[in-house]
Amino acid sequence: MRTITLIIIHCSATPEGKSLSAEACRQDHILHRGFRDIGYHFYISRDGVLHHCRPVSEIGAHVRGFNRHSIGICYEGGLDENGRPADTRTTAQRFALLDLLTILKHQYPEAQIAGHYQ
Repeated sequence: MRTITLIIIHCSATPEGKSLSAEACRQDHILHRGFRDIGYHFYISRDGVLHHCRPVSEIGAHVRGFNRHSIGICYEGGLDENGRPADTRTTAQRFALLDLLTILKHQYPEAQIAGHYQ
């Protein structure tokens, strides 16, 4: 059993109007980053569907130096139509993320929630 001290939220850095499915993200991590699987434990697509990716029992590959004790969550989006950082989460993504964070904080009450660059 891993000790979880951080729950880290990421965006896929996908511009508005473009999509990146959980499977496409997985393939990018495998083919272009050399990972054995997608680096995140969870992925939330724009329609609010929560995709279970790596098992939480396995170390992720989402924040160098912090993977051993963290859970990685990624939501599809994060860039405006011009490629600049923006909060592009849909209402469905916000609800899915809130539900997931509520469950994870219940399971790991000592864990801090942070964004990738925090």
